[in-house]
Amino acid sequence: MYFQNYNPFDNVFLSTLVAAIPIAALLYFIALHPHRDKAGNKHLGISAPYAAFYGVLVAFIVSCLAFKMPLASAVSAFAYGSLSGFLGIIWIVLGAMFLYTMTVITGKFEIVKESIIHISFDRRLQVLLIAFSFGAIIEGTSGFGTPVAIAGAVMVGLGFSPFQSAVLNLLANTAPVAWGAIGTPIVTLAAVSGLDQVTLSAMAGRQLPFCSVIVPFWLVATFVKMEKGTWKEAFEVWPACLVSGGSFAVMQWFASAYPPTHLMTDVVSGVFSVICTALFLTFVWHPKKRFLLQSERAAAGGAHEVDASTAKTWKYPYTVGQTVYAWVPWAILILCCALWGVKGWKTGLNNVFKDTKIDSSFLGSKLAGTASLPTWEMPALHLKVQRTPPVVKAGEKPEKAVFGMNYLSAAGTGVFFAAILSGLVLGMSGAQWKEATLRTAKRMKTPVLVITQVLGLGYLTRYSGTDAVLGLAFTNAGFMYPFFAAYLGWLGVFLTGSDTASNALFGSLQRITAQQLHLNEILIVATNSTGGVMGKMIDAQSIMVACAACYEDPQERNHALGPIFRTVWWHSIAGAAVIGIIAMLQAYVFTGMIPIPPLK
Repeated sequence: MYFQNYNPFDNVFLSTLVAAIPIAALLYFIALHPHRDKAGNKHLGISAPYAAFYGVLVAFIVSCLAFKMPLASAVSAFAYGSLSGFLGIIWIVLGAMFLYTMTVITGKFEIVKESIIHISFDRRLQVLLIAFSFGAIIEGTSGFGTPVAIAGAVMVGLGFSPFQSAVLNLLANTAPVAWGAIGTPIVTLAAVSGLDQVTLSAMAGRQLPFCSVIVPFWLVATFVKMEKGTWKEAFEVWPACLVSGGSFAVMQWFASAYPPTHLMTDVVSGVFSVICTALFLTFVWHPKKRFLLQSERAAAGGAHEVDASTAKTWKYPYTVGQTVYAWVPWAILILCCALWGVKGWKTGLNNVFKDTKIDSSFLGSKLAGTASLPTWEMPALHLKVQRTPPVVKAGEKPEKAVFGMNYLSAAGTGVFFAAILSGLVLGMSGAQWKEATLRTAKRMKTPVLVITQVLGLGYLTRYSGTDAVLGLAFTNAGFMYPFFAAYLGWLGVFLTGSDTASNALFGSLQRITAQQLHLNEILIVATNSTGGVMGKMIDAQSIMVACAACYEDPQERNHALGPIFRTVWWHSIAGAAVIGIIAMLQAYVFTGMIPIPPLK
């Protein structure tokens, strides 16, 4: 049995410093290590696969030597994370990129692109529609990097640069994350904290709507500055930003607290935002000047903007039937993701072959379950790691480590099913199927390697206890703890790549700390999730998903991780600070905003 020790050097500062070394090493190699490419050009940050490898190597050294974790347990934890990551994240992104590639090969993406352009020819407003509103719908149905992959690929297809598309979609994928994949983070948070699920959702819905109003303005301002525009050009579209973010925020506020819709908050809010924004731009208001990409300005004499009235003369080249047909794959994707998120459907898929037993003797490790849902107890890890107070209450059971091959009910299977069904609907030929498969495999080869390593590293830090050491550093904030509670959730998402995993990691610790400091438990526990959403844009696997979706060239893709990380880092820090300030105000000033849990 490995008992996690949160102060192995009998010095809190030194123990915390050592626990941070793997994360510091990963960040250094991703974003700061100087190197030269084959052409002799100097860059900061090395190739993504090597950066991940060095981070993993340092994590093993710290876990096994400094924290005395048995090597067998460390290897098992890394393998557990890698395996779980394949079904949980990689499988989804592979399916999403497969579907996107299909639409490109069949020519349907060109029609989708034209239909979006004709809602608004202004590039600032396209950012709102795709990255913010459409991305929120995808986050609500599937989560785990899918919105960044899908919306990022769409924006590249519309002419945005890969770097822009990656950064903007990482920024946009913030406010919706707490209810991603049909509310999985909220469900997990309720389970580990023992607090009421709907009340926690409602509390998150009293914090994130303020960010939802801000994010569209934030997105447009970031995009305009990336395009060498002015603050005036960013502010020109404030009515659309207000409608886009305001409609999303209002629906988010009410849907999060309403039991029938609280787990579907993102989907409901995203759809409402898309409809309101599209109707507003079509019938009520449109900017007088149309903002252009740098690549488009040569034809306009170098001007950033041109008269919007010229765009109205551009005739839409497709019929309504052709447009609807081109959007069918995306509609299928949303419906399948929503279906795979329904608890009853997932349970049904897990029980498809419930009477079919499997012979596991050849594996040399305990394997149980059925052909539909085999479960493998990770050797040297399952029930071999004990978390200790104050991270958990005294008497907690050892940590489970059971890998479930839920290949039928996995969200990625729903995405792949949508891709296969879309290919059939589009009438793809055998040659097109082959081309889509090969192009997807070639594009995802390196990202899969990087994401696998980073997820393994996340599980290693979790089971060794080094992440808990870092988390405990925030609990000494006293009066300021509501502010730092947001950063604890932020840290969890940065380490694990998932708001769900962060809630599982720190949800219990947040409640224990709230009790010790006499703070409202609902507020503090929910802040773990809402603060965590701001860490989503800087976790390595999310950035790698963005690179995979946006960059066609493998060399550019491998070296894009560092520049993207350095760009979004300060946005992430600032976003978590906003959540922290909201939590502080709700803890001490606007206490009436905290929902009251139902009587048991």
